[in-house]
Formats: sequence, C-alpha cells, structure tokens
Amino acid sequence: MLQEKLKDYLLILASGSPRRQQFFKELGLDFEIRLRPVEEKYTEKLKGLEIPNYLAQLKATAFNGELKPNEILITSDTIVWHNEKSLAKPADTTDAIAMLKTLSDDWHEVFTSVCFTTAAEQRTVAETTQVKFKKLTNEEIQFYVNTYEPFDKAGGYGIQDWIGLIGIEKIKGSYTNVVGLPTHLVYKTLTDMVG
Repeated sequence: MLQEKLKDYLLILASGSPRRQQFFKELGLDFEIRLRPVEEKYTEKLKGLEIPNYLAQLKATAFNGELKPNEILITSDTIVWHNEKSLAKPADTTDAIAMLKTLSDDWHEVFTSVCFTTAAEQRTVAETTQVKFKKLTNEEIQFYVNTYEPFDKAGGYGIQDWIGLIGIEKIKGSYTNVVGLPTHLVYKTLTDMVG
C-alpha cells in the first residue's frame, strides 16, 4: 500500500483549497500544509494545458532550496478552458455571472496539472475532463452566484455545488479532476516515485 511506502517521506501540500486537502485525507495520505504567496501570472502565449502546467511549476519555485531529501512537495493548478480562453477564478459577482453565461448550453474543458517536487527531481502530470452544461436560466445563475459565492473556483463554479447537481448534463473523464485534483493520477505518480 502507498501509505506504507510513504512512511519515510513527508508529503507537503502547498494548497489552501479545502477540496484538495479533503481529497488527500480521503486517499488516506498523511500530509502537512505549507503555503507560500505566488503571483499567478503567465504569458498570453501559453494555451490550454500549458497554463496549469506552468502555474503548478511556478508555485513549486517558492520552495526552492528548502526541501529536505525525504520531502515531496505537491503543487497544482486548475483552469477552465472554453472558446480558446482560460476562465480563472472570477473577480466578482458580475464576472462569475458572465462566466456561467458563456459556459451555459456548451462543452468546456477542465485542465488540472499537479507538480511533484523533491530535492532531486520534479514531475508534472496533467488531466483533462470535458464538461457539458445544460442551458442555464438567468435565475439559476443569479441564485447560484449569490448563494454560493464561487469566487475561489476556476470558471466560477464548483461541480460538487448546487449548480453542478442541476446544471451538468454530461462529463467525459475524471470527476475529481473537475473538483480540483485528479486523485487517481496523484496516487499513481506517488506510487511510481516511492516505488
């Protein structure tokens, strides 16, 4: 079992996301949370999966030179990709409503990249999931944004929230990826790393 193999390692999760933290607990993995401020900026030349790959690796640079040999740092980033544009976390209510209106009655992609960094190596893995929203009414969008305030979520929504329950018609790929962490990929990568 992975838990047994990891007993000589310290997993460090560099994420303030309660959803990611919960997934680590549910995987049965012991970890500690370490947060560092990182300005999440990237050049407009980056497209699709290149964006979360870059940002997950950028978040790891905040820990340069401080990892001990038995520590594994995990950083990640999720974006919603629609019409060749990245929908990050909404700035405010107006922004969140606008995002949901563009996602309504259409497919979009959710990209999550997870970067595993040790003192000796770095590996980045990524997952893509396709998601289809039904045609959302203005009342549904307004109610969701006002009630759930999804300002910490890429694309302005959480699939596990009310809007996901009533609005998502189809999903192709990993559900946990849309929540913010492709758990199967995290488990496999850690297993590969500690052998």
